[in-house]
Amino acid sequence: MRTDRPAGVLFDVDGTLVDTTYLHTVSWWEALRQSDQPVPMATVHRSIGMGSDKLLDHLLGPERDRDADAKLRDAHDTLYGEYWERLTPLPGAAALLRACAERGLRVVLATSASEQEVGALRHALDADDVIETVTSSADAQQSKPAPDILVAALDQSGLAAERVVFVGDSVWDVAAAGKLDIPCVGLTCGGTSRGELAGAGAVAVYDDPAGLLATLDDSPVTRPR
Repeated sequence: MRTDRPAGVLFDVDGTLVDTTYLHTVSWWEALRQSDQPVPMATVHRSIGMGSDKLLDHLLGPERDRDADAKLRDAHDTLYGEYWERLTPLPGAAALLRACAERGLRVVLATSASEQEVGALRHALDADDVIETVTSSADAQQSKPAPDILVAALDQSGLAAERVVFVGDSVWDVAAAGKLDIPCVGLTCGGTSRGELAGAGAVAVYDDPAGLLATLDDSPVTRPR
């Protein structure tokens, strides 16, 4: 067992720090409806956290006609883009990032959002003063549950997998972290239950960033392992 204290924290952003999970759900649901490929919203929600390629495989099957994928992604992006100016951080999100930085932890946003979308998310968070590194979709060949975006975050920040914790809100986050043996702290504010996150392998589960912040000094984010 390692006994060193984490040196940094990797954060997923969508559904973890910014309240976007259901906005993505509605946007994908409407994009699919417009293409005459309706999928129940609850099913769409369970796929949020994957990249669009894996999400569409999950929802429509890997044998589908992929020629329509670009149109579906464009429709989702257009619909979701209507919310950008109204994006809202989840409770305690910016305070959590600052509290991590105050404890000497390096704060990294490990997101596979597009570069333009990352700008909207960072604006909503309003915590650039403590964010050291931010990834985007351009940094990963494969999306979660593949660990590519976490590998990119480690490479860009200079942090080692053995010295970080990942905070995310979906089972896909937990799965990606597990492939690198990175402990994943789960937050239920993205709509995935405590039981599902724990069952996927999350080392601890909290309601939202404020819940994690309230017990930060006794959490896996700061505890030696």
